[in-house]
Amino acid sequence: MRPWVTWFIDVATKTITGTAVTPGHPSRASILAALCAAVLRTGPYGPAGGIPEHVRVDRGRDFLSKTVLAAFTDLKTNCEDLPAYSPHLKGTVENLNRCADRMLFAVLPGYTLTPKPRPGKKKPDPDEPLPLTFAEFTTEVLDWARWWNTAHRPAGLAGRTPLEAWQADPTPLSDIPEAALWGLMLEDDGRVRKLSSHGVRWRGRDYLGAWMAGQAGRQVRIRHMPHHDHEIEVCDPAGRHLGTAHLADAATPERLDELRRTRTVRARRLREDAKKAEALRRQRFAPATTPTSAQRLGAVTAAEADQELASASDSDMVALALPDLIPPATPPDDWNTPASLRPATREEER
Repeated sequence: MRPWVTWFIDVATKTITGTAVTPGHPSRASILAALCAAVLRTGPYGPAGGIPEHVRVDRGRDFLSKTVLAAFTDLKTNCEDLPAYSPHLKGTVENLNRCADRMLFAVLPGYTLTPKPRPGKKKPDPDEPLPLTFAEFTTEVLDWARWWNTAHRPAGLAGRTPLEAWQADPTPLSDIPEAALWGLMLEDDGRVRKLSSHGVRWRGRDYLGAWMAGQAGRQVRIRHMPHHDHEIEVCDPAGRHLGTAHLADAATPERLDELRRTRTVRARRLREDAKKAEALRRQRFAPATTPTSAQRLGAVTAAEADQELASASDSDMVALALPDLIPPATPPDDWNTPASLRPATREEER
C-alpha cells in the first residue's frame, strides 16, 4: 500500500510542527490529525506548536472541506486558498517534500520514483528487502521529522537548526487545552437524538457504551472523527462530553476480510464490463482513397443485436421502474400548479 504523509511547517523557521501518516488515501481526518499535532505542545508533540494565525493551502479538496474550514474558524486561523499550479507560493513545504523524497523515502525498501506496472503476480526476489510495515514506516517518518527539527541546518537559518530558530523567535504563542482542541477536531451532524435501550442510532447503526445504562430517553448529540465510524463521541445538547460509544454487532475481522475480497472482485468485474462496453461502442470506418461517403464497419447479425438489446433492457432501471403503474393523484386546490395539471372546471369544459 502507498502511504501518505500530511504535515504542517512553519515558514519563518522551517520547523515541522505536526505530522500525520495515513496508510493509503488521505482524507480530512489526516489533516485534522496533523493539525492537532501542530497545535499541541505537550506530550509527544512540541515543543514547537501553538495556534497558527495564518495557513496556506493549495486548493486541496480535503483542506477546503467544511470540517477543516470549521476547525480553522474555531481556532481563529486565517486560511488562504492559493491559486492552482502555484508551487512557488508555498516553496517552504514544497522544499520539505522534495527533501523528504530524496533524503528519506529514496533509501527505504519498496521506493519507486513512479508507480511500477503490474502485469501480473511475480515471485518475490530473495535479494530484495522486505517492505516496511506501517508502524515501521511511521517510525521512520517521525524520526526523520525529529532529525529535521533538531539536527538539520537548512540554508537561510544562519547555521541554526529549525528548533533553535523557533526557540529564538520572540513571537508570543497562543495555546489551547487538549480537551478543548479535541472537541474542535470532530464533526457534528447537527441533530439531537435520544438514548434508548439499544444505545444511540446513527446512520442506521446502533452504538453502545457502558455509561449509557439507566439513561434511556436522554437527549444527546453525536460528534465523530471523519471516517472513524467504529466509534463516536456522545455529548449533551450543550456540548459537554458524556462518553464514547462503539458500534454494536460489529463484523469480525475475518468477515471484513471476506467482504473486502468480494468488493475487490466486484470492482474488477465492473471495470472489465466497462472496458468491453467501451470497445463495443467504438465506431470504426473503412479507409477511402477516393471521395466517397463514410462506410461504417462492424457487421452484427440480427440475432446478436436482439440479444444485446434484450440484455440492456433487463438492466435499464428506468424501464423496470414502471412509472405509469400507479397514476399520480390530482394536486390539491391550494397548490400552485400549471394549467395542464389543474383539474378543469365545468365552465372550462364548456
